[in-house]
Amino acid sequence: MAPAAASGGSTLPSGFSVFTTFPDLLFIFEFIFGGLVWILVASSLVPWPLVQGWVMFVSVFCFVATTTLIILYLIGAHGGETSWVTLDAAYHCTAALFYLSASVLEALATITMQDGFTYRHYHENIAAVVFSYVATLLYVVHAVFSLIRWKSS
Repeated sequence: MAPAAASGGSTLPSGFSVFTTFPDLLFIFEFIFGGLVWILVASSLVPWPLVQGWVMFVSVFCFVATTTLIILYLIGAHGGETSWVTLDAAYHCTAALFYLSASVLEALATITMQDGFTYRHYHENIAAVVFSYVATLLYVVHAVFSLIRWKSS
């Protein structure tokens, strides 16, 4: 009973209660940090274009999907059905895995660019790595509590 109570119950919130229940409150921070990763990677120079492409795909995909889910939850499109709890858990597990892979690749690209790149580009990539790992942590925490909610539904 305690895990379900800690995760805000076994149903998804609707309306503005999305911003007052945990783990759904994390949507706001996922939105902010995902946007920061997107902006920083888009404005920086990465030595491997394929890595930058993957990080951009992950950040844009998760930013758009998170925004879509927030809007759908705000208007109550889920109607309290349990299939939406499954969708929420599946999305956050996938997003956590995607962001973990993007964070590791961005960190690797940043480590290899210490020499030969400008000070500004190197520090933009360091910031992108830090925010990417913060976004990864947020998605992992949200995924864990979404799985707890899914199990209790």
